[in-house]
Amino acid sequence: MDNGTADGAPDGDSAHTDDAPCVNGYAEDPAGPYAGGPWRNYFLILLDRIPTPIAVCRAHGEVLIANPAMAAQWGAAPGQLRGRNLLDLFEPRAKAQLDRLGEALRLGRRSRYPVEVRWQAGSDGSVREGELTIDPVGDPSVHPPALLALLRVSENGPPPAPRGSASPVEARILALAAGGATTASIGTALGLTVDGVNYHLTRLARRWRVQGRTALVAKAYVLGVLSADSWPPAPA
Repeated sequence: MDNGTADGAPDGDSAHTDDAPCVNGYAEDPAGPYAGGPWRNYFLILLDRIPTPIAVCRAHGEVLIANPAMAAQWGAAPGQLRGRNLLDLFEPRAKAQLDRLGEALRLGRRSRYPVEVRWQAGSDGSVREGELTIDPVGDPSVHPPALLALLRVSENGPPPAPRGSASPVEARILALAAGGATTASIGTALGLTVDGVNYHLTRLARRWRVQGRTALVAKAYVLGVLSADSWPPAPA
């Protein structure tokens, strides 16, 4: 793996073009065998909702797709990690672990390979540590395989955000909503599906115990999630 999150397409449109190169026998779509018909949306919705940070990447580390939990480690929207390299995002603690993974990929071995990593959080600039589990996936006859990367954040990381706050992705959704953007346009701007945007809004509504987008935006200003002196609306 050399130096290389879920960025779904709003309203079920594909985020990749038909003439894109192939990965594991499928058009360059991280949904792989589920890329056709409604299955692609199901794949992306599921990826959006999994709380574990996940990314799918090429064998050399280029990120094809990442879910919101992974992108949140850098305070980014999922679509912003697409095209980046895992080694630009994570710093491995032991080069030998990477050498072992590279050798396994060269020999066509399929297993899970843990890599201890550290990275700088985008929210507060703190250095976090954890374990990135790399799992070659796809058709065994295709070489090299795509890689599924799952991140386990060490418990000594920063504590969870207090009740009433919002994640960087949630704050950006609220800022766009405060400016009058539709759900579809919010999804386009942030690399989320429409269902992914609605999922974040629903979670916020339950967390803050309010109903409706207007009430959510108002509560965001009260809690200081949105800047009171910015236009267009922006996270504080």
